[in-house]
Amino acid sequence: MGARIDHTTTSGTFSLDGQTFEVDNNVWVIGDDHECVVIDAPHDVAAIQEVIDGRRVLAVLATHAHDDHVRVAPELAAVTNAPIRLHPDDLVLWRNTHGSTQPDAHLADGQQIRVAGIALHVLHTPGHAPGAVCFDAPELDAVFTGDTLFAGGPGATGRSYSDFDVIVESIRDKLFALPGSRKVHPGHGATTTIGAERPHLDEWISRGY
Repeated sequence: MGARIDHTTTSGTFSLDGQTFEVDNNVWVIGDDHECVVIDAPHDVAAIQEVIDGRRVLAVLATHAHDDHVRVAPELAAVTNAPIRLHPDDLVLWRNTHGSTQPDAHLADGQQIRVAGIALHVLHTPGHAPGAVCFDAPELDAVFTGDTLFAGGPGATGRSYSDFDVIVESIRDKLFALPGSRKVHPGHGATTTIGAERPHLDEWISRGY
């Protein structure tokens, strides 16, 4: 069987700038029957392991380092013997949750991560966080956008280390350059497509979020 996308949702909290919120996070697992990668490790290792289902985990990939996306990453990495990969510009946020513990490897714009015979293309898309990345999987006609792009608009930019103008540039130049058919699998909420979201960019710029 070829590469496929598996998914679960976990619940917990997100904390930044002295505030804490209840959140539901998507976890995306890309692979075949033998190997996979995990995109984000939010709240619950056991729930993620159910989706992994005994497969070899090649990497735990972080879209960014807000605590609701990486809280259990070290624990998941330990039980799966997989490296944690994070863009270095997000180390400042990683340290808020994990202190001196370091990710195992960096992500970089243009990098390709291979799993189950396909490539995930790393797109550096700062704005929601300085080291935010998306993972584009052309063979699956899917892009995993973390908190950069949701159904209905960009990720939030009202907190530390975020910038609305920067996220707009990331979405316009990196994500909206992808085919309209590309399915957008975000860090929270429902799946959409590039084609469904692209016509609304000017609206988002006008409203400022």
